[in-house]
Amino acid sequence: MKKSRFTETQIVGILKEADAGVKVSNLCRKHGIFDATYYN
Repeated sequence: MKKSRFTETQIVGILKEADAGVKVSNLCRKHGIFDATYYN
């Protein structure tokens, strides 16, 4: 299995930012991930 680039705490933090109302496109650009990765 491939090792994740982000830790679980980082992933949770990104998802909480999205719940807070940050646009997904801005969030992905800030953290260096693709939109498709976010939605997976």
